[in-house]
Amino acid sequence: MPTPAFKHGITVTEVSTGARTLTAVSTAIIGLIATAPEADASSFPLDTPVLIRDIEAAIGTAGASGTLARSLRAIADITRPIIVVVRVEEGESDAETASNVIGTVTEEGLRTGMQALLSASAQVGVVPRILGTPGLETQAVTTALAIVAKKLRAFAYARAIGETIAAATLYRANFSQRELMLLMPDFIAWDAASSANVSSFAAAHAMGLRAHIDEQTGPQKTLSNVAVDGVVGLSQPMHWDIEDQDTDVGLLNAAQITALIRKDSGFYFWGNRTCSDDPQFMFESGVRVAQLLAETVAKGMDWAVDKPLTPSLAKDIIETINGLGRTLKAAGVVLGFEAWYDEAANPVDSLKAGKLVIRYKYTVPPPLEDLGFYQEITDEYFADFAAQLTQAG
Repeated sequence: MPTPAFKHGITVTEVSTGARTLTAVSTAIIGLIATAPEADASSFPLDTPVLIRDIEAAIGTAGASGTLARSLRAIADITRPIIVVVRVEEGESDAETASNVIGTVTEEGLRTGMQALLSASAQVGVVPRILGTPGLETQAVTTALAIVAKKLRAFAYARAIGETIAAATLYRANFSQRELMLLMPDFIAWDAASSANVSSFAAAHAMGLRAHIDEQTGPQKTLSNVAVDGVVGLSQPMHWDIEDQDTDVGLLNAAQITALIRKDSGFYFWGNRTCSDDPQFMFESGVRVAQLLAETVAKGMDWAVDKPLTPSLAKDIIETINGLGRTLKAAGVVLGFEAWYDEAANPVDSLKAGKLVIRYKYTVPPPLEDLGFYQEITDEYFADFAAQLTQAG
């Protein structure tokens, strides 16, 4: 046996085992694709992710034309989030503009258009989770946006194309992505540059409101029935009655399209549904909490990779994930949460190969979409009429 080295003093050994704390990823970062022919080119270079922290300053350099300034104003009227802007060039035709918005990967490996959002993490250090192309929506653009949203674990908002309820409903049938919510119609807002009321993109207001709700409440609350600031009207009238499903808004909601409405107290989005073909993800809140969990667990567990696969490591991983679940439950993001080791999912051969599977399950509170009351008329309160008369005297 080797002779231990002589020491006269104190030894401190740092132990790095045990559960960690997972910090939920930020869901309130906007990814905005826009046109702005008059924008300052140094502030908004084409096809390049630009990080915006001072939205008012950004509006000042965005120029008056295109969709950028109007989209930023719609967002700024609601909140002051972190925004990643990708400015694209207006084409000679609508089709060329749509191609610029969708973007591609050049021979040099550079991403353009909305594809540049995939480079935002590397270039500006954040990942956009709320996506939109306000005022630039086409079927092809929205289809491509939903694909980018899926890659980023983000959620996209887009205008349902169509001037009538029937046309919008037919348009809705083109999509099945859980990462997408369609909106109809647009808002009307005051434009200081033209000193007039102008159409204001529904998707831009939805993006701003979504970021605001994430920051104030959390992703478990849907966009619906929260007041929208900064608007003065709707681009087309929407018949809505909270007691009657047979209205414009009721028909849109039945087709999984979120409508814009006016109540006595202001303007609102009304609708909770995504375009998902999977009933598990029919609600906006269910999709966004699922994205939050998947991204937080994936990003937050890298410390465990390549460590010796021992029972204590598996226990630390489980305790770490359950800690996240307890935090989310306490915040009302989930109703319940549990992570566990499933022996059947971890055969010896897999463990020998360095593979470990941990299962976890959770429940997201659904939005209260259908509230019922029973109103009953009765004569039973006449039974003590005389007693009530005496008391009244």
